Amino acid sequence: MTDPFGFLRIPRRAVPPRPVEERLGDWREVYAGQALLPLVREQADRCMDCGVPFCHTGCPLGNLIPEWNAYAARSDWRGAYERLHATNNFPEFTGRLCPAPCEDACVLAINADPVTIKNVEQTIADEGRRRGWMAPRPPERRGGRSVGVIGSGPAGLAAAQQLTRAGYRVVVHERADRIGGLLRYGIPEFKMEKSHLDRRIEQMRGEGTSFVTGSDVGGAEPADGLRGRYDALVVAVGAGERRELPVPGRSLGGIHQAMDYLTCANRVCEGEFPVSPVTADGAHVVVVGGGDTGSDCLGTALRQGALSVVQLDINPEPGPDRAEGEPWPVHPKVYRISHAHEEARGRAGRDPRLFSSATLCFEGDALGRVRALRLTAVEPGERRPLAGSEQVIEAGLVLLALGFSGPERAGGLREQLGLEYDGRGNFARDAHFAAVGRAPGVFVAGDAGRGQSLVVWAIAEGRSAASAVDRYLTGSTVLPAPVAAHDRPMTALGRLRYGPDQDAPPEA
Repeated sequence: MTDPFGFLRIPRRAVPPRPVEERLGDWREVYAGQALLPLVREQADRCMDCGVPFCHTGCPLGNLIPEWNAYAARSDWRGAYERLHATNNFPEFTGRLCPAPCEDACVLAINADPVTIKNVEQTIADEGRRRGWMAPRPPERRGGRSVGVIGSGPAGLAAAQQLTRAGYRVVVHERADRIGGLLRYGIPEFKMEKSHLDRRIEQMRGEGTSFVTGSDVGGAEPADGLRGRYDALVVAVGAGERRELPVPGRSLGGIHQAMDYLTCANRVCEGEFPVSPVTADGAHVVVVGGGDTGSDCLGTALRQGALSVVQLDINPEPGPDRAEGEPWPVHPKVYRISHAHEEARGRAGRDPRLFSSATLCFEGDALGRVRALRLTAVEPGERRPLAGSEQVIEAGLVLLALGFSGPERAGGLREQLGLEYDGRGNFARDAHFAAVGRAPGVFVAGDAGRGQSLVVWAIAEGRSAASAVDRYLTGSTVLPAPVAAHDRPMTALGRLRYGPDQDAPPEA
């Protein structure tokens, strides 16, 4: 176990990022090149090894956090690496990208600073890779049954790896030219260098998983024909239907969807072309949307040389403490600063966000390009415009980061597989991930069935969907299923683990 008094004598110390000006001059990760082991080992010793570790509850994967903290505190990195991978296929992804609801659920967080769980997780994963422990783990024997996976994001990759290791012949179909989904083209290089993704793909290839790129299932490649080639299908195409902003001036040049912008920037980092066709260089940039995608756009624009960047958030500015309706161990909406916000504040001296702000219209120049954005302050809750609060801000590039509303409607995937939509516009499924409709043997995992969510939920769903496929094909399974299809993050009114989805059918 860890030091019984570690949480009393050791203060919380998060891994420090590189200086703002240094990291704005390149595309390397915020923490690249840091010497982490001594700091992280000490921080792992703060874990109290609770009798009831609520960090498990905060994490949909059910990560064995106190166990790998104890190994890390003793510098037993091999033991920590094995316990970490017992529940998580890709901890180097979650250690970089997950907002760490496990830390908000840490028992220390009741009245003190929680353990730096996310830093420990990333360090264990990276140390294992550095020491050569990320070797392929092919199955001892393969059966004759096959599974097709549509989509190569975290849910699809997790399902594919679990099923391959269980002895199935698994083929992952990806529409893009490279494997990875949003991990490849939606996540900026400074948040996760794609070398981490490439190493996992090579590991999976070594285990026997096959990958097919340029496979537009439901489009150029008929989905019903694909269903006939496999004993089961896992649909993990994500939630790619982007929300729009239907205000006057939307058709002006220089207004782009955030994901198009981020994809272009990532393709530059992949070496496809020297300069992005959509760049913030020399422009006054406005990001509409206050979530993680908006923050990613912010950090990207700063690195491209934007003159200024403003981020609009329609929600009111959160307070520093938990609201009454979000008690411990719920993941609360509190004031948070991302690395991109820190970078913008370091460059301009202030937080780049304008809270409680909504866009009224865009104004253009004589060439039909956006030159300004007119906005208004809004009331909390109803979000009604406040009289007399209108203002105009300069904008040469506008990025719409308004989130997603389910899987893409274009293409014939839904019709060809006989899938149905649920009340939220996602692909409907039962509690065991089986698609609802005329689709026997088809399973839905990740954001395609849940709606836009976190990478840790996607991996958990991929693991659970793999378990469901195994049970469907063999009648039983030993594969873990950390979540059910209709589980949701904890709320104050929810169960101790996850609150049920109000639109979902009741669990059997």
